[in-house]
Amino acid sequence: MVAAAFIVHATLVLPAEPDPVQVLGIDETRRGRPKWVFDQVSQAWQNSVDRWHVGMCDLSGGQGLLGQVEGRTAQVVIDWLAQRSQAWRDQVRFVAIDMCTIFKSAIAQALPYATLVVDHFHVVQLAHQALNEVRRRVTVQIRGRRGRAGDREWDLRNRLTRSARRMRAERVDKLCDEIAQLTAGISGPVLTAWNAKEDLLDLLALARTHPDREHIARLLHRFYQRCADSGLPELARLATTIQIWWPQILAFLHTGITNAGSEATNRVIETVARNAYGFRNPEN
Repeated sequence: MVAAAFIVHATLVLPAEPDPVQVLGIDETRRGRPKWVFDQVSQAWQNSVDRWHVGMCDLSGGQGLLGQVEGRTAQVVIDWLAQRSQAWRDQVRFVAIDMCTIFKSAIAQALPYATLVVDHFHVVQLAHQALNEVRRRVTVQIRGRRGRAGDREWDLRNRLTRSARRMRAERVDKLCDEIAQLTAGISGPVLTAWNAKEDLLDLLALARTHPDREHIARLLHRFYQRCADSGLPELARLATTIQIWWPQILAFLHTGITNAGSEATNRVIETVARNAYGFRNPEN
């Protein structure tokens, strides 16, 4: 009874179609468990309820969540955008996503004239991941085991992922000295990976500062050169990923657009899902 009353009220309040948006945010969220049914025709199990949902958000206006579809494929995003009019799709100038090739291919097909922007949070996350992978690998190689409390490189793991731009100069100098004093065979790779991470963060910090092309190219070359000279496979993989997504990262540097609105909406969705105590009807 409560659900039926809510649907009647929401139908009167919500518009039939969302208003046009200039900046569209797309992100996925995971809720509940998948549900499988056995198809007698194909004699195979098929997914009837997908635990992944994709939400489309208005990042430039006040509409918030525009729609949510079940599944996490390029086709579900394309189908949702195809339900909007051509005039609505033509209004979209920018689309903010995380580093997901599924959304990238969907936007290339459904919104070919929109500029794709990568959220910088996920770029920073990749840099931190590469640094941690270097630290773990060299620790196993030198010590013959995983890092643990008492190993100085393990004790510094949280400070290594802090941005030097947010630390006082004396703190940065002290951290560099502590890295240099690590065990031989560990200090060199960790210091190189930390510098590469900071190079990438310096590049991302140019967003919203109207950087010129020469400044961007200089910082990007510094990052690529450090990764190439390091000989570390983790940094080579990081540099390759940055190169693949560079047009979208460059769009972030010029526009400063992030997908924070979609991430915040997903947090609300997950909170509501927990309050529903396992309510699993995707339509409702």
